[in-house]
Amino acid sequence: MKSIADIMAIRESMQARINMRKKGAEGKVGPYKRQVLICGGTGCHSNNSTKIYNEFNNIIKEKGLENDVLTVMTGCFGLCAVGPIVIVYPEDAFYSKVKVEDVREIVEEHLIGGKVVKRLLHTDIGETQPVVALWDSNFYKKQTRVALRNCGVINPENIDEYIAFDGYQALIKVLTGMTQQEVIDTVLKSGLRGRGGAGFPTGRKWQFTHDAVGDVKYVCCNADEGDPGAFMDRSVLEGDPHAVLEAMMIAGFAVGSDQGYIYVRAEYPIAVHRLQVAIRQAREYGLLGKNILGTGFSFDIEIRLGAGAVVCGEETALMTSIEGHRGEPRPRPPFPAIKGLFGKPTLLNNVETYANICQIILRGAEWFASMGTEKSKGTKVFALGGKINNTGLVEIPMGTPLRQVIEDIGGGIPNGKKFKAAQTGGPSGGCIPASLIDTPIDYDSLIAIGSMMGSGGLIVMDEDNCMVDIAKFFLEFTVDESCGKCTACRLGTRRLLEMLTKVTEGTATMQTLDDMEKLCYYIKENSLCGLGQTAPNPVLSTLRYFRDEYEAHVKEKRCPAGVCKKLISYKIDKDKCIGCGMCARKCPVGAIAKTDYVAEGHKLPSFAIDTSKCVKCGACIESCRFGAISRG
Repeated sequence: MKSIADIMAIRESMQARINMRKKGAEGKVGPYKRQVLICGGTGCHSNNSTKIYNEFNNIIKEKGLENDVLTVMTGCFGLCAVGPIVIVYPEDAFYSKVKVEDVREIVEEHLIGGKVVKRLLHTDIGETQPVVALWDSNFYKKQTRVALRNCGVINPENIDEYIAFDGYQALIKVLTGMTQQEVIDTVLKSGLRGRGGAGFPTGRKWQFTHDAVGDVKYVCCNADEGDPGAFMDRSVLEGDPHAVLEAMMIAGFAVGSDQGYIYVRAEYPIAVHRLQVAIRQAREYGLLGKNILGTGFSFDIEIRLGAGAVVCGEETALMTSIEGHRGEPRPRPPFPAIKGLFGKPTLLNNVETYANICQIILRGAEWFASMGTEKSKGTKVFALGGKINNTGLVEIPMGTPLRQVIEDIGGGIPNGKKFKAAQTGGPSGGCIPASLIDTPIDYDSLIAIGSMMGSGGLIVMDEDNCMVDIAKFFLEFTVDESCGKCTACRLGTRRLLEMLTKVTEGTATMQTLDDMEKLCYYIKENSLCGLGQTAPNPVLSTLRYFRDEYEAHVKEKRCPAGVCKKLISYKIDKDKCIGCGMCARKCPVGAIAKTDYVAEGHKLPSFAIDTSKCVKCGACIESCRFGAISRG
């Protein structure tokens, strides 16, 4: 059990150890000459970063460098596109796409020889010279990291490193010098809004729970992140779990609760493991449990594992699941602040929302409110994916134009393709067309154009994407994830999917498009929870901005992007075909055969496609080196 004095002593003693990793730190500070940080996020973990970490340790031991070099497995650095990432301090050397076989060279050349291995340094898209420091890359220059401040910086399984980076200082400040109302007022003044999707003011939610009458209250964390392409909360839990625990303790103090629950999906094994380690360490230090730090305040946290149902990300369904029942939403009101978990007043925020709390307490509400826009304060984390060069985690001030995220931070679209649209908010959001690329990313601006912030997924699409197919993809996801409790969602989304399928197969009429739009609004107005209420958004936004594509499918029986298989046909130009037969050999169904026609200047007969046999796999067009096959 630690006292406040003990925590402060740990913080002071660890400063020398971690100072080398702070941006702008100069010289060889601390007991180690160098520190090697290896990304241990899920993406790099799946690409052998654990083997890289072990290889560093083995070779460092072999060379007798244990007292000179510290190796650290961190959380996600953010730039997932070039992982595994290794950073060597104090030079800040940013090595990307590192392989196990590269480790010995880094040890011998850099750690022993003092020479940076230039061939492994990261080079930005379109640049010829490598970037030495991670923070100098285009991906990071225009980011502001608050929720992600410790990800890629600390060992998430070492509570002392978290403490060294001001960890648990906000809790100490709250427990020794603030009242419940002062804490709530600070959160209110900061302008922080819920980062889970709806954007409800966090301070108001805390105030409602504080004011609710009840002898028992609960604090919950929603870590059930299920949108396609979203991994913001998972990365925070993997890289900085103590930040969430500390924020939940502060929330517990503010609303009058002594028990917290983190609801996280079992599909996140690394996040679950690091949460378990963090909770155990916090209990050992007396930061969780009875009489925390001798202040008289008691609070404990338990983990509840979800089975992967997206509907359990809805607050009432999440609580129903924690209670041991099938995860289904409940009608509101009453709202959870009045009657939530086990029928008691409950505060529920998501991971990213909690990840901002400690910095707000330490730096002040005015500091946080100075970032962002008038109605959308602070920063927002996005999982940037799809047709973009720099896939990964991005944290930007609210109000940052989408163009800056796509072109500057994201590095643009691969292979010289044109940007077509971006989907924000996953299945709950909408498509932003290229014509609106300068839209500021904040709650109100996105809603005004028919999209929404959502939890933070940002999927980029290029000219090769079919927007009808994109809407169908998201709707298929929603249909699969509907809990079935309300008819509007259970049957409405299925009927809507059937109509979309007709469009992609060329059997729809113009009346179908009108019927789809009417059904969308019916589903939105009559569904019980947010899953159904937002399910039609991808359809409505693509109808709004890409109606010409829908009409091409319906009127011309043609998919402009060449994606919808039922509307695709392949044809061989007999005058371009040299008769090599490569396409016929690649065809899996024998739909291509030799003809009697020999084009002028050629020696062999050309080939032709039997469209009745063609399965439209595209193998033929990929194999033809002479541009003789076209897709229409």
